[in-house]
Amino acid sequence: MALPCPVLPACVNWASAGRFRFLARGWGGEGRTGQSLARAADLCYGTTSMYDNFKRDINYLRVSITDRCNLRCRYCVPKEGLSLIGHDDILRYEEILRIIRIAVTLGVVKIRITGGEPLVRRGVIPFVTAVKAVPGIQDLSLTTNGILLEKYAGELRDAGVCRLNISLDSLNGDKYSHITRGGSLTEVLRGIDAVYKHGFAPIKINMVAMKGFNDDEILAFARLTLDRPYQVRFIELMPLGHTGRDNLGKYLDGETIRMIIESSYPLLPVNGARERSDGPARVFRIDGGRGEIGFISPVSHHFCHLCNRLRLTADGHIRSCLFSEEEIDLKTPLRRGCSDGELEGLIREAIANKPRKHEIRLEDNYLRKCGKDMSAIGG
Repeated sequence: MALPCPVLPACVNWASAGRFRFLARGWGGEGRTGQSLARAADLCYGTTSMYDNFKRDINYLRVSITDRCNLRCRYCVPKEGLSLIGHDDILRYEEILRIIRIAVTLGVVKIRITGGEPLVRRGVIPFVTAVKAVPGIQDLSLTTNGILLEKYAGELRDAGVCRLNISLDSLNGDKYSHITRGGSLTEVLRGIDAVYKHGFAPIKINMVAMKGFNDDEILAFARLTLDRPYQVRFIELMPLGHTGRDNLGKYLDGETIRMIIESSYPLLPVNGARERSDGPARVFRIDGGRGEIGFISPVSHHFCHLCNRLRLTADGHIRSCLFSEEEIDLKTPLRRGCSDGELEGLIREAIANKPRKHEIRLEDNYLRKCGKDMSAIGG
């Protein structure tokens, strides 16, 4: 957190150096006065933090590069399907890279590539390589359904991806095919083996727990951490868009999931210093196990006070909260030839508008307000 500065005005003592430079352009211009003010900000604050109005350090950008996917998971895609975004309406790779570079100057150090399924977009490996080369990025990860992992494991490793999140909701082939509307569990398991052999660490396996569907597999997922250093994360079903309404009644809270595991395996908390870019999972391990077990509970255990992220949608909008309908359009000004300063201002606006907390509830009236499906926002 920024410390009080004796040189800068009190009105910007909470801000980062990046925000102060923005103000300095108005106060001192680009000449000697403005440069002196920016140097003072550097001395007092450093250049790698950007705080919102609630003193949260915003340093994590999730980037959706496509709304397309090779699966149609029932909690992500509505049963009637989706109207896909037109090719020309998706951000080009060079546009995404420009946004990332500006976000890094504001304090973003962690990038996660998402979709849809990011590995279905042509040119994804050269793009990931270019993202990794952006100075200031400390952590580059990717979320995938795992279907194409066996094919791309080595190339992703060479491109600089250090961590993977793999969505997997059943270890039963028939149930997996049902929840994904036709996916192959065998392909995913081969992909997980491939990335393990290529040395990715940690490998995070995300299971969305659903009452009456896969709650009988919770212990089987927990056992994956006994012999391999995976981090298996149990995620509460989130009421988003049409799929949220379709899945009412299947919600299972994180504490119940934890109790199911502890009926067979006492869990030990994983203690350690929290990094500024860490996510919201509460992490435990089974005594003697090689891996870890995480719980992500956005419904029953709000973690908004720790939220450090922004989301860039595939069609070029930036969102500061997954559960808010507020978005800021970056694509239109990008394609009108806006300056880097204008883009920076729009990203700052998103940070300034980030709400203190969401009001997510498992109620039909709420679900009607949360209109976008996860596949349209980006995982």
